[in-house]
Amino acid sequence: MSRLLKQPLVSVCIVTYNSANYIRACLQGIKLQSWPNLKIIVVDNASSDNTVEIIDSIDLNVRIIANRDNMGFAGGQNQAISSSSSDYVLVLNPDVVLDPDYVKKLVERLELDSLLGSTTGCLTLADNPKLIDSTGLEMNWTRKAVERGADQALDNYCEACQVFGVSGAAAMYSRKMINEISIEGQLFDEDFFAYKEDVDVAWRAGLLGWKAWYEPTAKGSHVRQWRVNSDRKQIALKIRRHSYQNRYLMILKNERFNFRWWLRFPLLVAYEIALNGYFLTRDPKVLGVSWLNLFRLLPSAWRKRKLVQSRKIQH
Repeated sequence: MSRLLKQPLVSVCIVTYNSANYIRACLQGIKLQSWPNLKIIVVDNASSDNTVEIIDSIDLNVRIIANRDNMGFAGGQNQAISSSSSDYVLVLNPDVVLDPDYVKKLVERLELDSLLGSTTGCLTLADNPKLIDSTGLEMNWTRKAVERGADQALDNYCEACQVFGVSGAAAMYSRKMINEISIEGQLFDEDFFAYKEDVDVAWRAGLLGWKAWYEPTAKGSHVRQWRVNSDRKQIALKIRRHSYQNRYLMILKNERFNFRWWLRFPLLVAYEIALNGYFLTRDPKVLGVSWLNLFRLLPSAWRKRKLVQSRKIQH
């Protein structure tokens, strides 16, 4: 039993796309949750396999929103979130399986601190549960974002703590934070389509005074599609392009360009020259389409930047 006197409603929001290999285990994990007040919403992005049929076959009350086109992770999650009115939203990948107390542990943590807008548990690698998949997000001064603790030993991340942000693989967000930081009605920026949209949310939330938390007693496993030390050429070209261009969209929207940033400017220029030199020589297929997309999306990103930077901390 939860120690909370009330039991806030949690919407579990899942976006599927040809997820037949994973969705049954994911939903079984939700079915076994100890938290009683759950609503499950699945947005299917025009799967060509039997994902939807598998969902229908499971004895679980699931609302399915079937898209005719692939709206991406961002668009699909925004659909699910906007169709819910719960106190909390659990954004969940279909290739994640949660331990029974995952939702309970995160809700209890969020209820303790009104400044907490998001929290995540300890995700381990499905094929090696002694190694970390993610304990949140980290971002350094070059604005490179990584999964905190990825591929490291589980025993090194036993302490609860504040983190930069939470991975979209299994992230709990408060409705209050969602309402406050959404831009043009979108929590996840749909210009991103997929990849780094969770980092963008974390950065924006932090700018507006919200905290993120890692709760190690909440556990789950994740089938990571590609790992920290993976050969980049093994990652789909579309993913590499989205990852490249979304980093720049994120910087344009969220970077403060303050005195500290200008002090680092020479180092940042050197880093960007080295980074793009790598792509030009080692992965040139990423650049052409990505640059065209960046040019096309610049007006939208600049408009959103003005909205983000003009907002004030409200709590």
